[in-house]
Amino acid sequence: MNAKTINSLPSPEDIYQSVLPNGITVLARANFNSPAVNISGYLSGGSIFETDEKLGLAGFVSSMLMRGTQRYTFDSIYNELETVGASLGFNSGVHNASFGGRSLVEDLPLLLNLLAEALFHPTFPKAEMERLRAQILTGLALREQDTSDMADMLFERHLYPDHPYGKPTDGYVETIQSITRKDLAAFHRLNYGPRGMVVGIVGAIQPKKAVEAVAKALGGWSVSGQKEPPALPPLKPLRKMIRKHHRIEGKSQSDLVVGTFAPYRKSPDFMAVSLANSVLGQFGMMGRIGHVVREKSGLAYYAYSSLNAGAGPGSWEVSAGVNPKNLNKALELIDAELRRFVKSGVTKQELADSQANYIGRLPLSFESNGGMVSAILNIHRHQLGMDYYQRYEGLVRSVTRDDVVEAARRYINPDRMIVATAGP
Repeated sequence: MNAKTINSLPSPEDIYQSVLPNGITVLARANFNSPAVNISGYLSGGSIFETDEKLGLAGFVSSMLMRGTQRYTFDSIYNELETVGASLGFNSGVHNASFGGRSLVEDLPLLLNLLAEALFHPTFPKAEMERLRAQILTGLALREQDTSDMADMLFERHLYPDHPYGKPTDGYVETIQSITRKDLAAFHRLNYGPRGMVVGIVGAIQPKKAVEAVAKALGGWSVSGQKEPPALPPLKPLRKMIRKHHRIEGKSQSDLVVGTFAPYRKSPDFMAVSLANSVLGQFGMMGRIGHVVREKSGLAYYAYSSLNAGAGPGSWEVSAGVNPKNLNKALELIDAELRRFVKSGVTKQELADSQANYIGRLPLSFESNGGMVSAILNIHRHQLGMDYYQRYEGLVRSVTRDDVVEAARRYINPDRMIVATAGP
């Protein structure tokens, strides 16, 4: 990257950080190249707080936040947003509830006030609750017939037994049916609050002004008795190959997931593992896996590898969709390629190509306010340092072929994998 590109990347000099008295962290960066502003953030309220009897509750709550509040009905909230061409939405994962929105800079106060109203005063209207429940149940019925979704669920259940990562965040039919309005209100009261909340703002506003706007809308929020998130339980290492199949009759495709554990996002070897994954099943036409299983053998509709890393132990997995009669042959080819990979590592050219790709595509992720705010939140969440993107090229180029093969061998043992398949 040239000096001009490096200077355009986020850095400690242009990311303004402030912690409000109630515990909310605000991260702001100016961009006056457009008249818009993007907000994004997260707070306590993920599925890690759920019980097994109420799986899907966290997602249910986050989806209800804008369906009725003390001041607004479902329709009036969206009318307010549509009138000024703004957007706002909530989501939920294992650790956190998250939110994101966009507006013209002059409408930022409106956007933040609607965010505050949804967070502070949701009323969980009964009619909207039942309408949403019906939508969720429809989604779960579709999930049951989706070979890719069911293979993923089966994989996670056996990689993370008795662990929040192994449980579906959208729940099961019986758990969604059991959720009451009282459950929604109690979950919100106990788990939502300002402590640990992070708000990122990027756009046509001076960072200090952005912090002042957040403080005006959210600075008065206080919650007594906000629960601390529970610690993640320990995981047992894989001791053998585990193969499981979920039968769905009448399907013309089978989906497979073969995988194991991966590092945390902030682990020192993350970059080496990420570059290894690029060569294995991402770069070009889905790397070696795509070449061997799809391009060369013609056995798969798709075939690639993916690396999932976050606040807890991640997963490194190979996924493919195949004709059911080719399932075992595809698994054999994947096994053989994994064994070659941990034995021989990557070539000099493969590593150089992936490194160049990582460095070359980085500036593209900052071309929008949304991309910039996501990147800033990401490095804050995983404690990577606000100078991370200034150091990024050096981090990528410092990874050697020895680092890659060592990382591959550390995590991939072809004799100790989870093999999950779904289909007829």
